[in-house]
Amino acid sequence: MPTELLLFLSGLAAGAFGGLLGLGGGILIVPILTIGFGVPITAAAGVSLVSVIATSAGGAAFNVRNARADVRIGMLLAAGTVVGALTGGVIAGILPDRVLAGLFAALLGYTAVTMGRRLLRRPTARDAEADAIVDPSAVDGPGAPVYRTHRTGPGIGLSFVAGNVSGLLGVGGGVVVVPLMHLVLGAPLTVATATSNFMIGMTAAAGAYAYLFRGDVDPTLAAPMVIGVVIGASFQARVANRIPTTALRLAFIVVLVYVTYEMTLRALGAT
Repeated sequence: MPTELLLFLSGLAAGAFGGLLGLGGGILIVPILTIGFGVPITAAAGVSLVSVIATSAGGAAFNVRNARADVRIGMLLAAGTVVGALTGGVIAGILPDRVLAGLFAALLGYTAVTMGRRLLRRPTARDAEADAIVDPSAVDGPGAPVYRTHRTGPGIGLSFVAGNVSGLLGVGGGVVVVPLMHLVLGAPLTVATATSNFMIGMTAAAGAYAYLFRGDVDPTLAAPMVIGVVIGASFQARVANRIPTTALRLAFIVVLVYVTYEMTLRALGAT
């Protein structure tokens, strides 16, 4: 099978699978390219960031148009993630591949644990009530959500960390931004997820600039992968309500555990 077709099909799977779980395709693209195609991790991260830019636009527009994302807090936190992504993209060109592989393995392990805990936790009536009373589109003032002014200093600082993770490892940064907004600022999980989706395009664009400037983005890899991811993300939007989320999350956790193992071996020089 031609390499271009394999890249397209891999992007298709990454876009659909990642989109269904609200993580984007970036967290799968880097392992696919490094483990499946033998691409250096910096080149894989550059392709991943370009794919994140392409796929985030449609989701961001949908979330903003339907008042699901909080644009005001998103723009505030994006100040940290954009600078952090650019910094992380520069640092990625300095660190050895084995170090980057170890960091990515840690990120995958963290994501697997987080998803596993969410899988075991059942939503409560209090969660639904909290989501219902928050209006992310409200203007600043007495009626604005409390989380916009709650611990914003630490929030911006941690958003810089999230941006570094994005630029360094070639992911959208949502695996850090969502817990940041939900646990530190106190935003409902639904708002945090939608706002993170709104932010990842800006964050990925900043990180991708460093990779493009350094020449780490190979168009022959990026083109079929990006096309596949975009189509896969579009497909998941049509079938998202027809697939049992619990089964999907469980399958994804299994995939994450396996990929964490493979990336750990690469970091230790065993492969």
